[in-house]
Amino acid sequence: MTEILYPVLILGLLSVALGIVLSLVNKYLTVEEDPRIDDIEKLLPLYNCGACGTPGCRAFAEAILSGEVKNLSRCKPGKADKHFNPILAYLKDHPNPDGTIVDVKI
Repeated sequence: MTEILYPVLILGLLSVALGIVLSLVNKYLTVEEDPRIDDIEKLLPLYNCGACGTPGCRAFAEAILSGEVKNLSRCKPGKADKHFNPILAYLKDHPNPDGTIVDVKI
């Protein structure tokens, strides 16, 4: 009976210990990301075509917020009334953490 009990006990304790380690790693190594990136990405056409010069819409949204992109019309499938105007309105309502507004135009 002990031949079965010891491996089960050891594996159970090992799984509990690894679970604790994983929860601590998740707590202390979490990368905080600007929540505006997700919102701007949702306002883009989401074709991920790369025509703007970035690998996809998420990278384009990150470039908008970082100030690398000054002109939204780099997004070829995007339309001013459907995509760009809502992005400009969003950026006016959600400034940078220091209070400055992202300088971008259509």
